[in-house]
Amino acid sequence: MKRQKRAVKWKRLDNAAKIFPSNSSKRDTKVFRFACELYEPVQQAALQTALDETLELFPLYRSILKRGLFWYYLEETEFSPLVRIEDRPPCSTIYDRNSKSLLFDVTYYQNRINLEVYHALTDGTGALAFLRTLVCHYLIQVHSNELKGFAPLIDYDATLTQKEDDSFQKYYSGKKLPFQLKRKRAFKLRGMKLPEYRIHIIEGVMPAKQVIEKAKEYHTTVTVLFTSLFLLAIHSQQSIREQKRPVSINVPVNLRKFFPSESARNFFGLITVVYDFSAQSDKLEDVVSYVSHYFKEELTKEKMELRMNAYTAIERNILARVVPLPLKDLVLHIVGNFNNREVTGALSNVGIVTLPAEISEYVRLFDVFTATNRLQICMCSYQNHMTVSFTSPFISCDIEKHFFRSLTAMGISVELSANRVLENKEKLNEIL
Repeated sequence: MKRQKRAVKWKRLDNAAKIFPSNSSKRDTKVFRFACELYEPVQQAALQTALDETLELFPLYRSILKRGLFWYYLEETEFSPLVRIEDRPPCSTIYDRNSKSLLFDVTYYQNRINLEVYHALTDGTGALAFLRTLVCHYLIQVHSNELKGFAPLIDYDATLTQKEDDSFQKYYSGKKLPFQLKRKRAFKLRGMKLPEYRIHIIEGVMPAKQVIEKAKEYHTTVTVLFTSLFLLAIHSQQSIREQKRPVSINVPVNLRKFFPSESARNFFGLITVVYDFSAQSDKLEDVVSYVSHYFKEELTKEKMELRMNAYTAIERNILARVVPLPLKDLVLHIVGNFNNREVTGALSNVGIVTLPAEISEYVRLFDVFTATNRLQICMCSYQNHMTVSFTSPFISCDIEKHFFRSLTAMGISVELSANRVLENKEKLNEIL
């Protein structure tokens, strides 16, 4: 009797994920990392057991990315990921079209648990749900006596159907954006880049309470304050002639805040803050006022729905559906390069990370950063530790220096660390 073949499960990529395979490169791998720093060294065997348990709750993570005739898609596999000690540069390539491999990686180094994810699989919110679950299972393994009877339940208890939901399709309404004037080409950062497509990472850890109080002094939010400081730090490197180009910052927006969704896949939008220093004030309070007004104007359900619809409508276009994948790849790559002309940098605030009270005492902080071909800030906070991480392909760290010095000038304490391309005390001391 012939053995019956198991039916292969597959899923289309969500709308946001479709652009990543066409625009991945050695310089910009489209990989991002979340890390959890414990107060004790990580134990590999316990982490492996915790990963196996976590995968039972997130079966989508057992997928590989495959090429179809018209679109990429995710196909379920029986691959089992292996935890290993960190042995590659941060945010190295995960997706390789020439090999079949999972789209995430779990490593550890000393006290840190690292989760690296290819962006076509999920966004920051989805990956953080996975990591929080992983940390819960791990700590129960390691501290079985202290946590006896504690169930590894976090506040993310969605069903499998909800976790694998494509919320872009669910909330597509067909409403269209009104005609918008074309933006000016943005100021682009230039300079010597690191060899071997590496990125440098500068991580600043600061008291969250101090930052929140400072934002309140400016009658705004932490995200607005940091976006404003980022704009000014970039402006500090502009020559007089370069100021004719506006500074443009992409800010990802978690659409789950506007549309009910428990999806563990991508569900985010973008807003772009554009500031023209040749025509606008370079005083911090004025920049904060402008950015705050822009956020209030753009971060509404109506505006985000129109932006979401604009991207989803392209996917639904009948012509786009029948164009073969190689041609789609070419078009999406051109579109990606064209969009990059309108962006100077990016800032992403993941927000507050929480864990159950029973295990929170074992965790010091979380952090997040991403591969990039330009300058990017990622930030999150856990208890009173706020982590702000810069990633950059450039050798120079003058913008990071200006940003962190602005914070220390405000009286905010900053503890800096960096990866090995910058790992010496003189460099870090120069920044502060």
